[in-house]
Amino acid sequence: MNSTHATTKSEQKYNWHFINADNKVLGRLSASVCVLLTGKNKVNYVPYLNMGDKVVVYNSKKVAVTGTKELHKMYYSHSGTVGNLRTKNLGQVREHNSKRIILDSITGMLPKNRLRNDRLANLYIYEDDKHPHTAQMKGATNE
Repeated sequence: MNSTHATTKSEQKYNWHFINADNKVLGRLSASVCVLLTGKNKVNYVPYLNMGDKVVVYNSKKVAVTGTKELHKMYYSHSGTVGNLRTKNLGQVREHNSKRIILDSITGMLPKNRLRNDRLANLYIYEDDKHPHTAQMKGATNE
């Protein structure tokens, strides 16, 4: 009779992935990062543990979008008081804080459960190609 193996937290191993966002389409980039953050590409994936890898996305200012999203995709923020809804399009957000574009896209694609914040803690986004994770690049995958 065969027995089923239950994966435990002690079996978790992190890998590092470095992704250059230069001229990559936002949605496709976010979908591939979500697979790495959730750990669905691993053999020992279980939905109740954070089995994902560490992901570094750099050159976030140069991420590409298709169509007229640069002008028509809107980002909203509200302070909670009446009349304080603020809207910016993607072009304005890219000038002010280009990391928010990728972070909002990936956050929306991750499952809405208790592991979401732990998975987002394994994501590092940088606006240009300089980042403090050069020591981890030795055995990492670059995409």
